[in-house]
Amino acid sequence: MTKFQSKITINKPVNEVYAFLSDLNNHEQLMPENIYNWSSTTDEARFTIQNMAKLALKVSARSENQEIVIIPSEKAPFDVELKWNLQDNGNNTTEAFLTISADLNMMMKMLASGPLQKLADQQTSKLQSI
Repeated sequence: MTKFQSKITINKPVNEVYAFLSDLNNHEQLMPENIYNWSSTTDEARFTIQNMAKLALKVSARSENQEIVIIPSEKAPFDVELKWNLQDNGNNTTEAFLTISADLNMMMKMLASGPLQKLADQQTSKLQSI
């Protein structure tokens, strides 16, 4: 598995950050502009990545105020997992770590590594600004 990671400190208490991230309806706000046809519920999201693929994701695990794990709910072009880990820093600040783990062959690695790292960085930076 290839891992893409991004970390950010947010000026909000951990329970607020967790509440936002645990609802996939909110994840549309974290997505880049090349995402369209978004539809979601609290536990599932479907969308299309421009010029790439359609994805359907679901929350597979939640650990209150600590972790949210998101995996494909339908066949994806490659195995992928998005994992949000949250850490309470006290003083109403939270550290959020996003890890995207993807099972990529060499060709897919060359094509997808840049966009996946960009996605991880963009999601954490948008989370900080929301």
